[in-house]
Amino acid sequence: MKKIFLFLVCIALTIMYSTKVLAQDSSKQKIVMKRYVVERTFPEGLDLPVNEKGCQIVQGVISNNREDHVTWVYSFVSADKKKTFCIYDAPSPEAIRKAADKNGIPVDKITEVKVLDPYFYN
Repeated sequence: MKKIFLFLVCIALTIMYSTKVLAQDSSKQKIVMKRYVVERTFPEGLDLPVNEKGCQIVQGVISNNREDHVTWVYSFVSADKKKTFCIYDAPSPEAIRKAADKNGIPVDKITEVKVLDPYFYN
């Protein structure tokens, strides 16, 4: 339980320093961010340890993403750990693919999405 707490704290601190929904490039122009679902397949299963090494991996991913104005919001992982469905904010699908390439992680499909909140209808 202590390892999980440490890992979650590490992720929270890393996210605090990640890019915001509106980022700025070197020319000071605002970049319009869109929301995407990114589907990935890990044939051998996703291996992300819940320890200091895992924390370093996550921090590296977030740092690489920042270079392309890509923000990893959160992910869903299948029970067998072979598929992930990740929520990202990014300026384009190409930026997500570029960041994924830097991180050495696969991209099967990128779908632009909008939030549908069931409480909107109440």
